[in-house]
Amino acid sequence: MNMVMDHLFRVGEYLAGGGPVMVPLLAVSFVLWLLIAHKSLVLRRLNATGISRRQAGELITAGRTPPAKCAGINAVLVRHFLARRTGSAAVDGYILDEIVLHLVFSLNRHLSVIAVLAAIAPLLGLLGTVTGMVATFDALTLFGTGNARALAGGISEALITTQAGLLVAIPGFYMSGFLARRTALLKQRAAALGMYMKRFL
Repeated sequence: MNMVMDHLFRVGEYLAGGGPVMVPLLAVSFVLWLLIAHKSLVLRRLNATGISRRQAGELITAGRTPPAKCAGINAVLVRHFLARRTGSAAVDGYILDEIVLHLVFSLNRHLSVIAVLAAIAPLLGLLGTVTGMVATFDALTLFGTGNARALAGGISEALITTQAGLLVAIPGFYMSGFLARRTALLKQRAAALGMYMKRFL
């Protein structure tokens, strides 16, 4: 228990040393990783092995909805299509195209926000560097070089915010690229399945 409290105290000291810029930086980090976790869960569910393309065609031909426990993008497409199917091949083709487009659009959700938040983090770190250096020069003006403690506060703020901004941004950019690649693969699968399903209209 004492070790945990000691770690929390050190973290609190570290955050306090970064100055007021740490507040928006922490908020950006929290929202960023919340969106990353949400997007990862969504992509994992859509990437799950549910039904194959052949099974999707069989279900459309039989007019049967995939079992509720079936996840994966194939099952989602078939489920949405059968819920709106009219029986007219021409109309159903347009419906299928609309469902695929809607799914592709929904897959892009939050990706741009994640990328923007990852880009904002180092800028906030840079802002902290500037405010820290300003505080350092203010201390130099007031105390000269004789008060090391006064100078250390500004320098500490500059370094901590820069470090924190990079700690948020680097994994954020990595996850942004990773999720974008996973999303692109799912969009390709959705488009390919949409074309395949048209054979069974």
